[in-house]
Amino acid sequence: MPGKQKRMTEVHAGMRASAERVFAELADGWAYVGWVVGAAHIRDVDASWPEVGSKIYHKVGVWPFEVSDYTESLACEPDRRLLLRARGWPLGEATVEVVLEARSPLLTEVTIREAPSAGPGQWLDNPLLRLMLRQRNRQTLRRLADRVEHRVLTPPA
Repeated sequence: MPGKQKRMTEVHAGMRASAERVFAELADGWAYVGWVVGAAHIRDVDASWPEVGSKIYHKVGVWPFEVSDYTESLACEPDRRLLLRARGWPLGEATVEVVLEARSPLLTEVTIREAPSAGPGQWLDNPLLRLMLRQRNRQTLRRLADRVEHRVLTPPA
């Protein structure tokens, strides 16, 4: 419904890493398949990722039921916030916001807010699907924490 604001499902996790380190993982579009639950394959990433308008081209789902589509950056505040439109048509689209709050130099609170924004996912939005979305995003944050707390980034050559 135009003009109607959907309530976003929200999950939080503390990560033993700086906001800069967490954002570095968000800024690596090729890494999304390693921490986003449901991402099956990254097909391409715009060189300007995560600047506004740039995209990650992906497949979501499980073979043989994978869907090719993209995620677009709608807003980017380095080391603080990333707002995305995640597409997975014919299932629809979701608005996803990732917010980073530095609690100390080596502790960052990461929040993911998500709501279906178009297509069948929006029409079928209900408490059970919201529960599943919360569980999926909790697992996504666990995977992200594993990467930012244990993966060593190598500088580009």
